[in-house]
Amino acid sequence: MESFQLIPGYATPQGTARFRDRFQARWPGHLRQANGLWLSSIGLGTYLGQPNAQYDTRYREAVTLALESGINVIDSAVNYRHMRSERAIGAALRHLISSGRLQRDEVFIATKGGFLTFDGEEPADPAAYFQQQLLDTGLVEPEQVVAGCHVLSPRYLEHQVEVSRQNLGLETIDLYYVHNPETQLAAVSRDEFYRRLGAAFAVLEQAVQRGRIRAYGIATWNALRVPAESQEAVSLERVFQTAQAAARRGNEHHFRAVQLPFNLAMPEAFSARTQVLNSQAVSTLQAAEAHGCMVFSSATLLQGQLASGLPPELQRCFSGLETDAQRAIQFVRSAPGVTAALVGMSDRRHVEENLSTAARPPLSAQQFQSLFSR
Repeated sequence: MESFQLIPGYATPQGTARFRDRFQARWPGHLRQANGLWLSSIGLGTYLGQPNAQYDTRYREAVTLALESGINVIDSAVNYRHMRSERAIGAALRHLISSGRLQRDEVFIATKGGFLTFDGEEPADPAAYFQQQLLDTGLVEPEQVVAGCHVLSPRYLEHQVEVSRQNLGLETIDLYYVHNPETQLAAVSRDEFYRRLGAAFAVLEQAVQRGRIRAYGIATWNALRVPAESQEAVSLERVFQTAQAAARRGNEHHFRAVQLPFNLAMPEAFSARTQVLNSQAVSTLQAAEAHGCMVFSSATLLQGQLASGLPPELQRCFSGLETDAQRAIQFVRSAPGVTAALVGMSDRRHVEENLSTAARPPLSAQQFQSLFSR
């Protein structure tokens, strides 16, 4: 991997407002305020694609087009495409910022850590790679590995934050998620899970203090969608308590966001009462909003499955939109409490099509609610 000087700065209210002003006439209402920042209601995800040079180029071009067209939320993870997605984002940011076409304080970059990952490509002997890179170096202890792929130890997470900073070429990452923490519940008790989560949060609070990240959260798959009695269920109320305990005494914690799947086929974040708030059963979106927490939806198009074939009666609910992909995105960005709908985009044409959704205002609360009675 090439070494570059890290780009200083982070997303700010002033910078993101400048970005909003640049695109407000073209995409009215698309950039919305969350946690003091102006963030695009559609974000670019970087999960899918082969770990090869062809997709590196595609992602660099897609990220560049997105940032120049009105998307300022970019999402990744250290394990996406064996670190290559983070590096493609970094290359696009360096090009735009060095050429004066973008300023660092205008964009919001999020990434994740927790899963084991290769470096650039899969080695011939993966087991030997992990033995040499993780176990022999003492970075990871064998008993810390859950499901053969997940580690939540403080030392490993601290290391992964640094790896992501280098991959992205950024002094400060705007949002850092603990990636699918519910994976740990396959191997440990619930009390041990929250103990491990607290230790991870303590490391991330230190990373905030050192200027390596600005905020942190959890990126989940099942944890916030399944019923409370399920093995993978995670309580947001207890997560916030854990974050507060991890903060230095007298300081407010920096837990600011959750990520979970939310789409036309997986509406549980809105429709299912999986959380408890003031002794009342509420949805994840309600609980997050009550805690002032941003919510980023993953799987907005369910990896392309919702990009075509929507029933005609559902299509008619989204007037003015031309494609099912746009309709699926409109559903997510219209949900009360959703900060941004994350959509995987490694193709310039998809960036153009998906961002065009923002030419139409989101559904009203009444229109959105009516979808659930159909």
